[in-house]
Amino acid sequence: MRKLALTRRFRTSLSQRMDRLALALSKANLNAFADLWEHPRRMLWLNFLVGLARGFGIALGLTLVMAVFLMSLTRVAALNLPYISRLIAELVQMVNDHLRKLPY
Repeated sequence: MRKLALTRRFRTSLSQRMDRLALALSKANLNAFADLWEHPRRMLWLNFLVGLARGFGIALGLTLVMAVFLMSLTRVAALNLPYISRLIAELVQMVNDHLRKLPY
C-alpha cells in the first residue's frame, strides 16, 4: 500500500514537472527558432538588420556624447582658467607640430 502511494506521488510530481517544462519551452518560443533554423537566409537578413541598427545606435550615441564633451570643453576654455587653458594650448601645439611633420 505504501509503495502505491509513493508511486502516485511521484507520478503527480513528474506530471507537474512536465507541465512546467512544457510551459517554459512554449515561453522560449522554440517554434520561431526552428523556423529560423530551417530558413538560413531569413536568419542572415535579420542578423544584418540587427547589425545595422547597432552600428547606427553606436554612431548616434558617440556623436551625441562627443558633442556634449566638446561643448563643455569650449565652455571651460572660455573661462580662461590658467591650468586648463595651458593644457588646451599644449594640446593644440602638439597637434600643429604633428601636422607640420606630415609629408603632404
